[in-house]
Amino acid sequence: MAKLIISDLDVKGKKVLVRVDFNVPIKDGVIGDDNRIVAALPTIKYIIEHGGKAILLSHLGRVKSDADKKELSLKPVAKRLSELLKKPVTFVPSNEGKDVEDAINKMNDGDVIVLENTRFQDIDNSFGKRESGNDPKLGEYWASLGDVFVNDAFGTAHRNHASNVGIATAMKKAGKPVAAGFLMQKEIKFLGNAVAHPVHPFVTILGGAKVSDKIGVISNLLPKSDHILIGGGMAYTFLAAQGHKIGKSLFEPDKVDLAKKLLKEAGDKIVLPVDNVAATEFSNDASRKVVGDDIPDNMMGLDIGPKTVDKFKDVLKSAKTVVWNGPMGAFEMPNFAKGTLEVGRAMGDLKDATTIIGGGDSTAAAKQLGIAPKITHISTGGGASLQYLEGKTLPGIACISDK
Repeated sequence: MAKLIISDLDVKGKKVLVRVDFNVPIKDGVIGDDNRIVAALPTIKYIIEHGGKAILLSHLGRVKSDADKKELSLKPVAKRLSELLKKPVTFVPSNEGKDVEDAINKMNDGDVIVLENTRFQDIDNSFGKRESGNDPKLGEYWASLGDVFVNDAFGTAHRNHASNVGIATAMKKAGKPVAAGFLMQKEIKFLGNAVAHPVHPFVTILGGAKVSDKIGVISNLLPKSDHILIGGGMAYTFLAAQGHKIGKSLFEPDKVDLAKKLLKEAGDKIVLPVDNVAATEFSNDASRKVVGDDIPDNMMGLDIGPKTVDKFKDVLKSAKTVVWNGPMGAFEMPNFAKGTLEVGRAMGDLKDATTIIGGGDSTAAAKQLGIAPKITHISTGGGASLQYLEGKTLPGIACISDK
């Protein structure tokens, strides 16, 4: 069912609570990558341009103790947001209490404030993890601060937290609207359609270290995909299941039977490496060579080989929908990045196809190649996108009001 979108609402003069995903890398107060802040701009701009008051909540990092507070404050984020919006943004160094309420009461239409890291609520009290434990009283408190709630944080849509599900539940109980922001709408549109209504031929590309991380995705997308291309460490569990020698390659012995079952179900849908770049150890400087689908006992597979790259490219040529999650090899090492980069380049060169990337390493490859502008959609949520591709119901999406 279609979800309520912020553009369906009249926000003029309203206090609009927005759960954004400002979980960006920060070191010594310096933001390393502001992509997630930029991704939230359309929703924030819509609110302020239509006379609403934007009250932003986000988590940042893993907060374990008071010692984390200095490095994980959202103050630098508020400063960067102000620069991007080209207007003042008020930072409130708390997210509960009189300071917060006073700051909100002083807001004029079109103003923006950023409240402090929501996960500080997990250490500030004796009631346990109030934010990540979805304390209903905290959700009710935050809901009381606004007239409208907009969830635009797809990156936490798979989490049942006070700042998304808790606020939404309390808002609905109070008869207040709960809508998706434009970023959330985009994620639902592209990932949701890719899972539910793909245009064929539909090709899924899966990589990464473990089969166990992608079992749900394979099981859900196998009936819908025309081909599933498998690379990365997870490929060696499948190759072992076929009886190939995999040397010292990463694999999961307890998942070999599952891999056999999936291969039997898939028929020729699953496409595995036919050659590999193998090395004597897990090091960029290790002695390496291209081998077939059998790997010598003293070596480990660290990337797909050139014949596999050509085979994967050939499958991709006719694709109309492509979903890619996970690198084809040890992408973090330049000598074993070629497979990932070549597959990414082939994906970027597709014409008239919907191309979707989810996962940090795949996203990094797209940026490194400069193909990001050519990709239809790059998901902002690693864990959330993976669970969405598994066909799971995400609590952060389920709690948004239906139209």
